[in-house]
Amino acid sequence: MSFSADLRHDGSVALIKLDGALDALSAPVFRDRIKRAAQQPVRQLVLDMENVNYLSSAGLRTLLYARQKMRGGSRITIVGANDVIQRTIQLMGFQYGMEFGDSIT
Repeated sequence: MSFSADLRHDGSVALIKLDGALDALSAPVFRDRIKRAAQQPVRQLVLDMENVNYLSSAGLRTLLYARQKMRGGSRITIVGANDVIQRTIQLMGFQYGMEFGDSIT
């Protein structure tokens, strides 16, 4: 199964559009995009998860990595995540420091 994580900056907002399964094989790609996003001053990191169909523990750890890298007042917003992925994030308690949204603002 293929995976992509496309990074785009729009001023002080970084957007990472994810597509595919976020698992142990794809997490390093996602981690690299987070690292790149954090290299510029970012007020908000938006994670577009509309096309993510699976989230493993490695994917969850990468969300924690994002939270650590975006310290200093940067908001993290997860948009488009399906109910199963949102529930997984919430059950693990990883939603703190992140917010869920319906669409990219």
